[in-house]
Amino acid sequence: MSLYKRLHDVQAAPGAGAPGAAGGKRRDPVLDELRQRIHHQLIDELGPILYDKRLSEEDLRKRVNETLHAALAQERAPLSAADKAQLIQDVSDDILGYGPIDRLLKDEEVTEVMCNGPSSIYVERSGKLEKTNVTFVDETHLRRIIDKIVGEVGRRIDEATPLCDARLPDGSRVNAVIHPIAIDGPFLTIRKFATEKLQIDDLIRFGTLNAHSARFLQACVVGRLNIIVSGGTGTGKTTTLNVLSSFIPSDERIVTVEDAKELQLHQDHVLNMEARPPNIEGRGEITIRDLVKNCLRMRPDRIVVGECRSGEALDMLQAMNTGHDGSLTTVHANSPRDTLARLETLVLMAGYDLPVRAIREQMAAAVDLIVQLSRLRDGSRRITYVTEVQGMEGDVITLQDIFLFDYGMGVDEHGRFKGHLKATGIRPKFAEKLADLGIRLGQEVFQPEGFTRKAVGK
Repeated sequence: MSLYKRLHDVQAAPGAGAPGAAGGKRRDPVLDELRQRIHHQLIDELGPILYDKRLSEEDLRKRVNETLHAALAQERAPLSAADKAQLIQDVSDDILGYGPIDRLLKDEEVTEVMCNGPSSIYVERSGKLEKTNVTFVDETHLRRIIDKIVGEVGRRIDEATPLCDARLPDGSRVNAVIHPIAIDGPFLTIRKFATEKLQIDDLIRFGTLNAHSARFLQACVVGRLNIIVSGGTGTGKTTTLNVLSSFIPSDERIVTVEDAKELQLHQDHVLNMEARPPNIEGRGEITIRDLVKNCLRMRPDRIVVGECRSGEALDMLQAMNTGHDGSLTTVHANSPRDTLARLETLVLMAGYDLPVRAIREQMAAAVDLIVQLSRLRDGSRRITYVTEVQGMEGDVITLQDIFLFDYGMGVDEHGRFKGHLKATGIRPKFAEKLADLGIRLGQEVFQPEGFTRKAVGK
């Protein structure tokens, strides 16, 4: 059967819809076949031009569009104006962008894109999940986009290494899982990076914290206190760490260590290091711990570790205790007390049989402040605790809450929490240390506000 006849039959068939349409409509297999063929034709014709960094993005897009229209003119298949426009858009997205999800990545309201296989794609908007009508042609199509993303940052993914963490050029975090691990996959998860670097005023506007707590945290960073930002997945730890890092004075030497580069520090003297996975022979791996050890030899004024998730926690504590004040990092935990328990576990993962009391003494001496983030039921991300680590009493590390989120204020008619971060009225012990450095915080910063009821708990 000719392509013309098959295209005519598909267009005439009842219920046939545009590619990726929702409501049970299926993709047009003939248009998909045509798109595949033109895509491969463009790859063959343009070849190395697609990867020539001397060409500007505008020039490259112009070359692709010219070649695409020429290839399409050679096809005798009758296409409606809508089908032709869709075909041009699809092929352009595949070659210049990231296929069907390219438009989702450009949507400023979308904060996360989740591909649960080629035909099930979800996005996160305002903290809530939504299913989209976007689909890939098949698993091969999705796998090709994954290979493109992974290849851009020098990573690899195959049956021998079916898991991969990568990033997009704008810093968005990418995780990919393929067969045989991913049943009904491949799976692709992209946590988008904000196009504009958020400032502390943005977090105040979002309700993540208030003006007094923002002033307090700025003083803590400038005063070289060691701070841990903790929270669950997707609570905004990296965003908060970025904002806190912006308070570091520009005349200090900063070394950042990350698994995949996400931090964007705009000071002049910043050295960014990124971990490296093993090669195909299982060699050449550079871990976060290796980088933390190395950065101690780089004469840093500040060490910023994107996330402590293993034995590097021990090296981080050692650095905090040996003159590298003002260090910042993040940890996955659900409360300040849980943060200390998790740090204890991570230190033990370093492989040393250390006494628990020795570990706790290290933590009590090293960590000054814990900033706890939570993702509330309304989808908002809020700082729920700002907690001082005071020291040891017996075998227990004592904590003191400086600011707490007031859950007792209830929710409004839209289901959003009306509460905000409130000072408990307690002045931290390290306020004297800040005062010695010339950083004075007025009593209004710690002025207590009445809590509607017990402020902790969800």
